[in-house]
Amino acid sequence: MSRGGGKGLSLKDKLDGNELDLSLCDLNEVPVRELAALPKATVLDLSCNNLISLPSDFCSLMHLVKLDLSKNRLQQLPLDFGRLVNLQHLDLLNNRLVTLPVSFAQLKNLKWLDLKDNPLDPVLAKVAGDCLDEKQCKQAAVKVLQHMKAIQSEQDRQRQRKLQAEREMEKKREAEQRAKEAQERELRKREKAEEKERRRREYDAQKAAKQEMEKKTKKETVQTRKPASSSRPPQPARHKPSWSRSVLRVLLFVLFCILCALAACKLTELQRQPLCVSVNTLYEDVVAALQNHKTLQNMLQHNSQQ
Repeated sequence: MSRGGGKGLSLKDKLDGNELDLSLCDLNEVPVRELAALPKATVLDLSCNNLISLPSDFCSLMHLVKLDLSKNRLQQLPLDFGRLVNLQHLDLLNNRLVTLPVSFAQLKNLKWLDLKDNPLDPVLAKVAGDCLDEKQCKQAAVKVLQHMKAIQSEQDRQRQRKLQAEREMEKKREAEQRAKEAQERELRKREKAEEKERRRREYDAQKAAKQEMEKKTKKETVQTRKPASSSRPPQPARHKPSWSRSVLRVLLFVLFCILCALAACKLTELQRQPLCVSVNTLYEDVVAALQNHKTLQNMLQHNSQQ
């Protein structure tokens, strides 16, 4: 076993019954593999070496009952140090420890503990007290175990609270997610209903437009077929006299009235009345003028022919 790594010298040469003394060997690491091969070595002395830390697999040496790590330079113990459940005696005098791992509370068989000359946390130092005799060291073991169990319980409660908070947060997130999904479903449902209503209105509008177009087409068809179905076209001229004929009739009536007046003035005793004298004179003048007007003569001739 070399001074640095613990190899070269057989550990069996150091074994005395169940005690293995590796003190004052200038070790800077623990030969865990060789120690694991010696399960009979339940008492291990590693004091007065240069150990700064213990490897994580050191906690696999669960056969250890007594362990002396005093007068090293240990700054911390492995987190799973509590795996050494068979440990009854632990000497950590004169190291550089500030705290102990929470798993230390699992050392239920620990009956002796020395933590003197370490820069311990004030609370831990007060709990551990002195270890000047057997009684004080036993009390230190009991008190430190109780203290570490309280810390472990508090951490367990914190973990439980944290876990509970995480669960509640998860439930809250799930509830929010469900509410969001329900809101999205409701929104999709409403949008679907609105879309359906819009399509229904479009359908009704198209249907109404189609019906209106059909009515219009039918009406135009009826209007188109009506003149064709008649045997002969209407003859409005038959029932409505033309404008010229109406004027002619009025003129003929006026002329008739004038002739009647002339006849009355010519053939009756009224011819000597001043009015009839004037009428007869006017008549003679008009007749003379009309006789010289060829256009009016042609018109009179044309009307007489009709």
